[in-house]
Amino acid sequence: MIRVDRVWLAVEPLDMRAGTESALARVVKVFGEARPHHAYLFANRRANRMKVLVNDGFGVWLAARRLNSGKFVWPRDTGSTLTLTRPQLDALVLGLPWQRLGEAGVITVL
Repeated sequence: MIRVDRVWLAVEPLDMRAGTESALARVVKVFGEARPHHAYLFANRRANRMKVLVNDGFGVWLAARRLNSGKFVWPRDTGSTLTLTRPQLDALVLGLPWQRLGEAGVITVL
């Protein structure tokens, strides 16, 4: 299992033809550096494909996910990067509205 301590999301789209070196260059450009045990998420313009680059401390892993239908819930106008909690990441990957998750997914009465 790859250890991931922190997850970062880039708001600006990435060309999904990008390989490991191009994605790593984009991580350094957008986030300043690729820290060990951090994951960096990118989506394409249509938000139906996602790539994640993970630095495990020894090298980098690049994975891709493509949806057959629908799209990922991706932010639009919120600066260039966001950090996600584990529950938010899980919801994002499932296509759920991850922005609505509060602290640890707590539901409160208004």
